[in-house]
Amino acid sequence: MGNNTEEKEFLLNHSQNSTKGGLKTIPFIIVNESFERLASFGLQPNMIIYITKFYNINAAHASVLINLWSALSNVLSVLGAFISDSYLGRFRAVAIGTISSLIGMLVLWLTTIFPQLRPLPCGQYQHDCNGTTAAQLAAILCSFGLISIGAGFVRPCSIALGADQLEHKENPDNERLMDSYFNWFYASIGVAIVLAVTVIVYIQDHFGWQVGFGVPALLMVLSVSVFLIGSPHYIKAKPKGSLFTGLFQVAVAAFRKRHINVQLNYNDDSYYRTPESELLEPSTDFRCLNRACIIEDPYMELKPDGKASDPWSLCSVEQVKIMKCFLTVLPMWSTCIMLLVSFSQPLSIYQLLTVDRHITPQFEIPAGSFGMITVLSLTIWMAFYDRVLVPLLSRYTGVPTGISSFSRMGIGLFLGIVATVLSAITETIRRNKAINVGFEDDPNAMLNMSSMWFVPQLALYGVAEALNVIGQIEFIYSLFPKTMSSFAAALYTFGLALANLINSFLVSVVDSITSAGDNTSWLATNINRGHLDYYCWLMTFLCVINFLYFLAVCRFTDQHHHDGRSSLFPEAEEEHSMNKCFHGA
Repeated sequence: MGNNTEEKEFLLNHSQNSTKGGLKTIPFIIVNESFERLASFGLQPNMIIYITKFYNINAAHASVLINLWSALSNVLSVLGAFISDSYLGRFRAVAIGTISSLIGMLVLWLTTIFPQLRPLPCGQYQHDCNGTTAAQLAAILCSFGLISIGAGFVRPCSIALGADQLEHKENPDNERLMDSYFNWFYASIGVAIVLAVTVIVYIQDHFGWQVGFGVPALLMVLSVSVFLIGSPHYIKAKPKGSLFTGLFQVAVAAFRKRHINVQLNYNDDSYYRTPESELLEPSTDFRCLNRACIIEDPYMELKPDGKASDPWSLCSVEQVKIMKCFLTVLPMWSTCIMLLVSFSQPLSIYQLLTVDRHITPQFEIPAGSFGMITVLSLTIWMAFYDRVLVPLLSRYTGVPTGISSFSRMGIGLFLGIVATVLSAITETIRRNKAINVGFEDDPNAMLNMSSMWFVPQLALYGVAEALNVIGQIEFIYSLFPKTMSSFAAALYTFGLALANLINSFLVSVVDSITSAGDNTSWLATNINRGHLDYYCWLMTFLCVINFLYFLAVCRFTDQHHHDGRSSLFPEAEEEHSMNKCFHGA
């Protein structure tokens, strides 16, 4: 009876949506996502300069604020996906997020228009700076918060909203169509980010903050307009629940049944399974979680159709397996966080402002655009590895991906250490040059030093991220089935948020300790007096410790999952290669 009801509901929804969705809706969704990325990513590179210059906040505190802003955006991306899947639905989530980003960018733009929203500028030698009032600080924080809410709803939901428009399982070309959509979606994001860190940053440097922040606001006006114009044509799927709800349900159900002795031998009928389940009983690892799927009283815990009466008291064997997979990947996932922390050098833009960035006598690369080197090296390395190295390495290793996911993660972490060493050496050379020519008290002076000194470390960061992060995603995919492909992206996003928080903590602690007793902070706004090189060496030390931790985790994990593979879900092994290609882009 239940199956007939579901079939009728599917046929009814399909007939209602037969005139909606399809390829005609995809341009609206891709343009909306691309403009949001272009606008928000274009604000980030130069934001620390804007805050320190117009809000009289020192560089260390500004760095903490920006890291917290990034952390909030990443956390809200995970939360936004949960709210969308469980309550709002994807269309509403994207609509709310786009409008929120627009309002946030308008507020940020207004801070450049009205002097009342900023404190008075500092004196010539910055000894008589005026403090920022609560209202002025509230304005800038409000803009950050609204932009973060927008990113949290738009980024995880746009791609899924587009997939809803093309999801027709009876169409034999559906898989090819979906692959084409994902390729175009990720390509548009890549183009948007490239334009953000080049064109938008260039506009800010050469046309001022009013134009530089006005252009992203205008882009968001276009983003909202385009998205809403396409609204009548969208398939608006109803929320069906989130994966994370299932994880919480397992934890709660296991706690509620903590009195059950899991050491006893239960027969297969004692465990709750969904009708299509291929798993008869839970595994023996993390045995305490098995309580969540044990049926104590079938008359109380099961409905007449065989479903659980209360999903917070009884979970399926599959849900328990997913929870165990989640706990299994956590140690390995945690090893990438320190690498992500090392990518975010707090005052790197101040270093680049003091060196010669000219390509030709007439053209100078904006300091905020040097992040493009990392993006380009990541992209080039991924293409080179996939097309050239994988076929060569697979002949000798017998591994279809060239080398194992563990090896790639380890090489990525090692290259991250080399990059931090290079950054420490480069800053030592730059600082010594500044002091030797008498620029110790003039952080704005231009040194006779090429910006090309910074290219090797930035390029290595890109290669390190390509190796480690893709290795992480591949390892996670090897544990989970294709239906949970978004889980790896959610974990990576949460890792970015945690890295931002750790970065904020490190900057705060280092600045507080090194500036005690009227000493000059390592992270002083005047980087010629500070010791950013010492901070880079500290990061190198922490990355080495993290690498040793990674080796220990590898040894533990390899005992249970040879070469990153798992039999927790049989179909995960078969879909492993397809999933890697899907998110490798």
